[in-house]
Amino acid sequence: MNHRWLWIIPTVCILSLAVPCNAASGGEGSPRDNMVRIHLPREVTVQNPLLSLGQVTVITGAERLAATAGSVRLGRFSVPGQKITLDRATILSRLASQGVAAENVVLTGADAVTVRRRQQVISGDEFVSFARLFLQQNPPGSSPCDGTAAARPKDLVLPDEPNNMQLVPRFAENGANGFVTVQVSVVVGGKEVGSRAVPLRLRYRGHKAVTLQEIPEGATLTQENVKIEETVADRPETGWKSPYGLVALRDLPARMEIRDGMVDAPQPSLVIRRNETVVIRLQRPGFLVTAVGLAMQEGRAGQYVKVRNTDSHRVIVCKVNDDGTVEPVL
Repeated sequence: MNHRWLWIIPTVCILSLAVPCNAASGGEGSPRDNMVRIHLPREVTVQNPLLSLGQVTVITGAERLAATAGSVRLGRFSVPGQKITLDRATILSRLASQGVAAENVVLTGADAVTVRRRQQVISGDEFVSFARLFLQQNPPGSSPCDGTAAARPKDLVLPDEPNNMQLVPRFAENGANGFVTVQVSVVVGGKEVGSRAVPLRLRYRGHKAVTLQEIPEGATLTQENVKIEETVADRPETGWKSPYGLVALRDLPARMEIRDGMVDAPQPSLVIRRNETVVIRLQRPGFLVTAVGLAMQEGRAGQYVKVRNTDSHRVIVCKVNDDGTVEPVL
């Protein structure tokens, strides 16, 4: 009998028994059961004002440690619009205060996580836009107008995202001349939760006439040489009329705004000239008187001129008629 096999067989048995023993050592207290992995996103938005690590990170690993880490408190939001930034050192410090050692934690993701609370922010620009729309729909006078904000109101931050929010505008007490203040209230569920005052400088819509080309003196203004443009001004427009049909009193260059004194209504043509012989005619129901006179002035229809009667040599004032006769003013 070969005694060498007697020594090999017990050795193999001992080695076989050693393997299960090492595997069994992975129970309570193994490295896997003592580690927790925490992933940090760059930004996160939460609903609850009281923060915990489980709200702002993704935690995996040993169940007991993960539950402990997730319940670690990180602070709370104190004012609307606040944001909280938590870096890795702060998180490890909070974990250590709850008995979770740094060597049992694996941090992944961002170097810090920025936490914001879910909220509704109404910007100052939104308040201005809403106030301007209200002013356009309810002008303080008869003229259509708009307004430019004299100051931008502060943003309004609501601690939640309400579904039934309304903006309610109204005119507040007016300030200086040319200004108006619109008070915009934020109403949620029938209750006012905030408001902003929007001071607006009134701007009135109007018109202006601009030459499209050079217009020589005496030329008539038409749609071919003059364009009507909309404009805004500090005062309401009163009595503005289109200049079409008027006559240029001087040369007008292109792209010039036409103002008072540059144009006038066309003058009727001359009917009589100075030193011209005219018929003085006076007619009333039942009689007609005529005489011959000498015009001392040139005149157009409807104008009044001086006329010398050739028979009496008296100078009288007469109105020029369309047919060239003149009628004494009695």
